[in-house]
Amino acid sequence: MKGLRITAILYGLAIAAHTADHFRRGIDAITPEVFWSGIAATVLAAVAIGLALAANRYAAPVAAFVGLTHAIGIAAVHLLPRWSAFSDAFPGNGVAPISWVVVSLEIVASLAFGIAGVRALSSGPRGETVLPARRDVRC
Repeated sequence: MKGLRITAILYGLAIAAHTADHFRRGIDAITPEVFWSGIAATVLAAVAIGLALAANRYAAPVAAFVGLTHAIGIAAVHLLPRWSAFSDAFPGNGVAPISWVVVSLEIVASLAFGIAGVRALSSGPRGETVLPARRDVRC
């Protein structure tokens, strides 16, 4: 669970940096769809981070789900060319380098958090790997 807690902290810092960058760019630079989906994703992330920091028994599956889906969502919103109202496309829009940096950091941090959740799911209460019971087959 230590890896999950560390990545939760890094994920929270990356979310804070990305949010601050949205304020720097101006909230009016994004569509209402991007704004509200970002709010929803941030609330889910805060819950997942809180569960991880509290070492809650649901922390690992929630971190795996939220971290991995958040990484995909951020990449879809910011790194793909404009595709819908849910897009805040960076390519070809003259977005400042700092915006690229904070979005990249958040994608990496959310992936790390999700992977830490997956790893925690595959380990026992003291960190040992959980393997299926061995069955001896005799012929």
